[in-house]
Amino acid sequence: MAKSISRQNVGLETVEPIGDRVLIRKDEDRKITKVGIHLPDKIEIPTITGRIVTVSTVIENDPDYPIQQYDKVLFNPKHSIPVDFEGDNRLFVVPIEDVVAIFRRDA
Repeated sequence: MAKSISRQNVGLETVEPIGDRVLIRKDEDRKITKVGIHLPDKIEIPTITGRIVTVSTVIENDPDYPIQQYDKVLFNPKHSIPVDFEGDNRLFVVPIEDVVAIFRRDA
């Protein structure tokens, strides 16, 4: 007798920051210094740059914060909350006051 497998509709799970927070995808940790020295796998240089994945509606509607999706930012990871959402765990919810700079290019 064949078993029938019922599949439930699995919706796409998203993370939306609430309040004065943003969701950041942290950049990869560097294993080579700027001068070309290769570091052992056990040594990690803390990377505090990343890309904005999404911003809360509070931040989006506040003209004092000129930050938007896909901006590259420098942030203080001290109060960051890791999001256990993907295997390499590079997503973090960060309070907006911990975003200290936005990288901009002249057009």
